[in-house]
Amino acid sequence: MKKILLAEDNETLGYILKEYLEMKQFSVHHAKDGNAAWKAFSEHPFDLCLLDVMMPGTDGFSLAEKIKAAEPAMPIIFLTAKSLKPDVLRGFHIGADDYIKKPVDEEELTARIEAVLSRSASGGTEVLPEIFTVGNYTFDPKNQKLSHADSDRYLTERESKLLTMLCKNQGNLTDRATALKNIWGKNDYFNRKSMDVFISRLRKYFADDPRIKIVNVHGSGFILQTEE
Repeated sequence: MKKILLAEDNETLGYILKEYLEMKQFSVHHAKDGNAAWKAFSEHPFDLCLLDVMMPGTDGFSLAEKIKAAEPAMPIIFLTAKSLKPDVLRGFHIGADDYIKKPVDEEELTARIEAVLSRSASGGTEVLPEIFTVGNYTFDPKNQKLSHADSDRYLTERESKLLTMLCKNQGNLTDRATALKNIWGKNDYFNRKSMDVFISRLRKYFADDPRIKIVNVHGSGFILQTEE
């Protein structure tokens, strides 16, 4: 089942859309305001976000900006009564994949969701470099192999996924919430503790090159960096 985050403050419409989409074999999490939607997004994995624009707390445009900052490839469809051209253009400028005006035709909505998910699947294959270089180490994500001098270490799947995220963002912040959601499946207390253990392991694996640091940015995430 594809997982959809539905942010809609109208309880009646939210209920109707949730029921209809679940009948069409989607898994739907209905959040009744922007703040609740962001909390759900930070804690659970989703395949698509369906966002009302006018919501209490955090409006749909602001919510979309936060979602895109955390996961740039996340498909977003705006669902709104705002039909003025500047509003539509703002939605697409933020990175929306589609913009559906109320009142909503459920069959059309389903077709548009399926089209966006299809485009995302066909165009979303990420090409990673065959080998990452980190200080005196090389990391082969395909084979989950971390190498230094004549020594090779084969990582677990979760270690490899975490290191891949850190390597992709070398010198920049790897967001903790995004890593937890994508690798552990949920951002909760126990998984946060588990992630800290994995970070400690990776630091030990890089111990032979003291220039390599995995810096903890309190409350935000981690930065993999190599000091000169």
